[in-house]
Amino acid sequence: MYRASTILVLASLAFASFAVGGAPAAPASAAPLRPGELATTEAVLRWINVYRAKRDLAHVSVAMHAMSQLGVLKDPENSAVYVGFIAGIFGANPNKADELIGKILPLPPEDDWVLIRGIAYSGAPGWKDMLNRLADRLPARRPMIEKYVSGKLPTLDNVVYGAGPTTMDKVRNFITFSKPPDVVKLDPGPELLDTLWGYYFATGSYGPVARILLMLPWSKDKDDTDRLTVGNMAKYTLASNAAREADLLAMLKHVVDRQPADVKPILQEVIEAAETMEIAHIRKAALASIDDLKRKGPGYKRDISTWGQIGQGAVALGCIAAAAAGQVEIGIPCVVGGALSSAALNYWGKD
Repeated sequence: MYRASTILVLASLAFASFAVGGAPAAPASAAPLRPGELATTEAVLRWINVYRAKRDLAHVSVAMHAMSQLGVLKDPENSAVYVGFIAGIFGANPNKADELIGKILPLPPEDDWVLIRGIAYSGAPGWKDMLNRLADRLPARRPMIEKYVSGKLPTLDNVVYGAGPTTMDKVRNFITFSKPPDVVKLDPGPELLDTLWGYYFATGSYGPVARILLMLPWSKDKDDTDRLTVGNMAKYTLASNAAREADLLAMLKHVVDRQPADVKPILQEVIEAAETMEIAHIRKAALASIDDLKRKGPGYKRDISTWGQIGQGAVALGCIAAAAAGQVEIGIPCVVGGALSSAALNYWGKD
């Protein structure tokens, strides 16, 4: 569950630049990096934002050291966009992995986890071998490396996009005091969405966008506040970015007819909003749906009340569901983490 003070309402990095009066999301070219150009977090984010327009691979290590010096890598909850960006860099340049690692290291011990997770999330051919070679250079991180290599820590391939346990599953597990088997998975959350946008900023490829599209059905979730929030943020960030980036909009229009039945109509809404620059109604609908779930509680809790009497277990389950929902206070405005500034948040929350 998210803490109320750290719920991340995610708009994309490209959109954030607009929210603070920045430059267009994907200019035709990116100027060469000048000495001292990455002296602030905002400068680093602007550089990341335009990277895919001109693949400035030679300065990735400079950007990584700037991130470290600025302290943006210390908090895993607020640095997912950087993890995603590094993952995209390695995913797009697997043959240059050792050269990149050589230029990026050394990093302060508290920051080198980003490199390990980025490689694990990259999906690059031979990423496990990359990590194994890295273990000798980062012996303190060997346990983390071994867990990724052995599959005990999740990667982007371990995201569960499908529906969660059914109402009957929840009741059965509660009554029988059983729990689902432990599975290595990457839980849906703002970190995941931020990571996927970071990957996109590094590559401009469809892969991370395809994963974001799979989150769109969560915007209709009636049981899980986390999924509902992230699904709506996925919808909103796609529309916001596509409204300002012709290549992304063209990509979405090209793939819309190939989407599953639960994704296609939502993506059509995204495309229409981007084409007409009507982004506000997506934001307002998202706020309304989150507020509705807060007030009414999970759908499976409401479903139980229509079944008649199924014993005290149902009552207890309803209490647990209510308590679980109550742990997440989806207040607007929320705290924005990682790639975004408070100005972007103010845009989200304004009327």
